[in-house]
Amino acid sequence: MEAQEALGIVAALANGVHPFSGEVFADGSPYQHPDVVRALFAATRALEGRSRQLERQRELPANVGKPWTAQEDERLLAAFDSGQVRSAIARAHDRTVGGIEARLEKLGRLAPGESGVRLRGRAVGG
Repeated sequence: MEAQEALGIVAALANGVHPFSGEVFADGSPYQHPDVVRALFAATRALEGRSRQLERQRELPANVGKPWTAQEDERLLAAFDSGQVRSAIARAHDRTVGGIEARLEKLGRLAPGESGVRLRGRAVGG
């Protein structure tokens, strides 16, 4: 069962409605008990959070979290030393700008805290 399908079922139950027939549960139904309703709404929030987390993971570049190879480090340093902007380097390595900056810090090319440029209170990768 897909997470979205499970979310729809649990949300319907939390709202006191049979998920398949649309029938409203009677007052004496266990689905109308306040503790059950609270538990179902808590489950709904948890499923929504997991759904958002999975969506975020799908949007991340493919190499996020993967170990760096010596060859990739060499390519990274060569691109950085040649003046390429960090966003272009990130695309070339299929990583985030933050990941590129963290690796450059680890390799000694950026000082800690030197990542990004401050613009109106937020960091912007070059």
